[in-house]
Amino acid sequence: MALINDITAPDFELPNQFGEHIRLSEFRGKKPVALVFFPLAFSSTCTSELCELRDNLALFKDSGVELIGISVDSKASLRAWAEAEGYDFTLLADFWPHGDVAKEYGVFIEEKGFANRATFLIDIDGVIRASFITAPGQARSLEDYTAALRDLKAARV
Repeated sequence: MALINDITAPDFELPNQFGEHIRLSEFRGKKPVALVFFPLAFSSTCTSELCELRDNLALFKDSGVELIGISVDSKASLRAWAEAEGYDFTLLADFWPHGDVAKEYGVFIEEKGFANRATFLIDIDGVIRASFITAPGQARSLEDYTAALRDLKAARV
């Protein structure tokens, strides 16, 4: 299911798993971003999804795309999870104000208190070029990422 495309991605600043503040707009003019919202660290579906991304990180690196995961977890939880699973990419804590960035992107599930599984491919100019979301409990497929990265690359040519 597609979300929003061809609009400027809402800017934000959040701490990563190491406490460093990352601003989305810092990537503009430098490199595209894959912004991957997920519900909760340490949950089985989220772990399997992000492990698949970890195991296919070259797909993003070869495309020159910065992979960034984002959830409502604390930076301490995200750091422990990243260390346990060997994630070598940025994880951002949308912890406080609780889920504000997920709300801006329209993917926060109010009654559950966390974001849905949604992905936004943002080009070098900060424009959302592809987005997809899955039903609750359903993992995103690697094929969705591959297709979105291919489309992003084609748009740059």
